[in-house]
Amino acid sequence: VDLTARLEKGASYETIKKAIKDASEGELKGILGYTEDDIVSSDMCGAKESSIFDAKAGISLNDNFVKLVSWYDNEWGYSRRVLDLLAYIAKVDGNA
Repeated sequence: VDLTARLEKGASYETIKKAIKDASEGELKGILGYTEDDIVSSDMCGAKESSIFDAKAGISLNDNFVKLVSWYDNEWGYSRRVLDLLAYIAKVDGNA
């Protein structure tokens, strides 16, 4: 995913990276990954996360205009989320 965005509220690229890293280690652990390694698309084969933020690939032109890059293995990551959904449904259905 290559996202270019104009931000209403300015944020440095370092601040954005920290927020994404914190999320990947917290509430989005296992869903959102974070890397500062030099990677290519084949490195994502079998990745369990739905998206892996590539901290080295993004840039900030200024605090209001950024480009963020994230990788994914669409088959494996999607399949993991389907399993998460099925587990959630079983849990909710079991409590009914």
